Amino acid sequence: MTRANDQERVIGRSPERLTIGERLRLAGKYIALEVYTPRNLALRCIEAIGDSPEDCIRMLRARGLDPAAFELTLLAPPY
Repeated sequence: MTRANDQERVIGRSPERLTIGERLRLAGKYIALEVYTPRNLALRCIEAIGDSPEDCIRMLRARGLDPAAFELTLLAPPY
């Protein structure tokens, strides 16, 4: 499976639900998670993934989402 396929498959999934293989292949990528507030009760789902914060922001904008409503986190390896 290619990294591009892995990246497409993780959109909408919780980082905690990624397999060990996915975490190994995607380690070092940035992910965008919606900021949780009591008003939006955001689920902790990956909404964008990329090699840099800028890549995540571009992906969020392309999906019609406001980057200001998301936190960017570096995806760590599983162990």
